[in-house]
Amino acid sequence: ILEGGQAEERTWLPSDLLWLLSCRCGGTVGAIFTCPLEVIKTRLQSSRLALRTVYYPQVHLGTISGAGVMRPTSVTPGLLQVLKSILEKEGPKSLFRGLGPNLVGVAPSRAVYFACYSKAKEQFNGIFVPNSNTVHIFSAGSAAFVTNTLMNPIWMVKTRMQLERKVRGCKQMNTLQCARHVYQTEGIRGFYRGLTASYAGISETIICFAIYESLKKCLKEAPIVSSTDGNEKSSSGFFGLMAAAAVSKGCASCIAYPHEVIRTRLREEGTKYKSFVQTARLVFREEGYLAFYRGLFAQLIRQIPNTAIVLSTYEFIVYLLGERA
Repeated sequence: ILEGGQAEERTWLPSDLLWLLSCRCGGTVGAIFTCPLEVIKTRLQSSRLALRTVYYPQVHLGTISGAGVMRPTSVTPGLLQVLKSILEKEGPKSLFRGLGPNLVGVAPSRAVYFACYSKAKEQFNGIFVPNSNTVHIFSAGSAAFVTNTLMNPIWMVKTRMQLERKVRGCKQMNTLQCARHVYQTEGIRGFYRGLTASYAGISETIICFAIYESLKKCLKEAPIVSSTDGNEKSSSGFFGLMAAAAVSKGCASCIAYPHEVIRTRLREEGTKYKSFVQTARLVFREEGYLAFYRGLFAQLIRQIPNTAIVLSTYEFIVYLLGERA
């Protein structure tokens, strides 16, 4: 209200609300487009994956006739083979299993994570050298610990839904039915299965942020060719940050990926996997070290477009809301 009783209409959005809305939209779009890859990755990580039996000829040189025998060997199916199997046996809808809890959890998880990260960064800046790699590592680890603890029940339901295979004549459970089934069969503790593996996965977050902050610092220090067009300079900075995020997440995923396989095994219903260490030993003894990297390719090609979608949508929403404001 201005002096003289005149009213002024004004559009005002706080920066926090603008950021939260942008994260919500970016995370939602990214989750929808990359959901099929996440379902395939989870199926590949599962112990219930149907391995293909391949027969290799093996020649016994000690025999007179030199006759060979066929030696059976189990081979893990690839990404395209799992995709084909899901489409043929369960239909396209199964590629979007777990999308409901994913959409419910994507915005709160990001909000909790970045809020904890900012608060932890303020505290650790007063203890260590401000804005150093040590501060980023401890801040990222603390934020990931809190986020994993609060959001594990939602991710647990999502994994269970992705692992559920469609059977003819039987209807698949929705999000509420799956959560009710977990509570009735396993109690409250059932929602926290795989939490220890998620804590181990904090190393991935720490590695990712350490690499990302280093790359971002290099981008700031790198000389950029000056241009009269400001939009060209801003777009180059945007694509530089997007590439830095993709590279850092890709490196971190390759290094810390085994914890995801262990987490999926722990979240399976009615399996022999009980604890983090016991699961790691059992998988290594029965399937070898390569089993810890099942679904890695699907994870990598999921992360790159997901990072691109989230960042581009975020920047686009910020631009539109900024123009309206």
